[in-house]
Amino acid sequence: MKVLFLFLDGVGLGANDPQVNPFARLSLPHLESILGGHKLITDGLFTAKSCFTDAIISRDASLLPLDACLGVDGPPQSATGQASLFTGENISLKLGYHQGPKPNPAVVHWLQQGTLLTRLRNLGKSASLLNAYPPRYFEAIEAGYRLPGVIALSTMQAGIPLKTMWDLIAGQAISADFTAQGWHTSLGYEDTPLLTHSQAGERLACLAHQQDLAVFEYWLSDVAGHHQDMQVACELLRAFDEVLGSLWSVWNDEGLILLTSDHGNLEDLSTRHHTRNDVPLLLIGPQEQRDRFINLAHSASPEKSRLDLTAVAPAIIDLLISDPAT
Repeated sequence: MKVLFLFLDGVGLGANDPQVNPFARLSLPHLESILGGHKLITDGLFTAKSCFTDAIISRDASLLPLDACLGVDGPPQSATGQASLFTGENISLKLGYHQGPKPNPAVVHWLQQGTLLTRLRNLGKSASLLNAYPPRYFEAIEAGYRLPGVIALSTMQAGIPLKTMWDLIAGQAISADFTAQGWHTSLGYEDTPLLTHSQAGERLACLAHQQDLAVFEYWLSDVAGHHQDMQVACELLRAFDEVLGSLWSVWNDEGLILLTSDHGNLEDLSTRHHTRNDVPLLLIGPQEQRDRFINLAHSASPEKSRLDLTAVAPAIIDLLISDPAT
């Protein structure tokens, strides 16, 4: 049993309004095929206050809404949202506020108590963050000019090395834009090999099958949302759709692809700020594995009427350690 955790920063479930929501404006053939013809929007799928029983089930996927607001006023932010996803704890509620984009000392404290990655490693499971980081990223962190985000920090705290340019060149990592074109045009690292979107999907599948849990962080979606640029947003989603289609075409029945986010943003380009929309929990793979995950997520939060970000990490852990194959 393998789990590939595709984290899409700043992607919520928005309205069927093509003027502001690129998911409504575009045809994303691979994603919509996986969803049985549905778009990744709220209209016609979920009620305003969805509960555990609200799920779109297709042959290949299950889609549920997750509450990203976590009982705290104001727009959700990346650090507390991602920390809640990776710890299974309601970090926003514990702090009394949403924090982002980078983790402050209070968020770091909760990450140090244990994350999805540290717990799996302690249970003898393998885990990896598939993103490659350029040399200047490590230089900036070492010099104190840059703070790592929650996902990179959680990886390092678990004793898992961040992947480097050399891993990217060796085919053991993926660039944040999938193709590494940005490493050429923006970073000046022209020795890094370029991938097509199809090749990127195949590499994601290959690398994910080498780990019990593989994580990939796609943060460009949040950047596009803040810029309110519909053209860029549509280009990013078309690229992601091609990667997803390629990934799914070579995936096998031994694993589950899980896609979710930390807060809304990209789905409503009428504002440059984060939204309070639910975020998608998209599970792709054999229905038996999807159903097990949903039941485990429900069991982890029996007192709650709605699933939220805190349900993800416990369900992943329980799914992997209760896998009949192991």
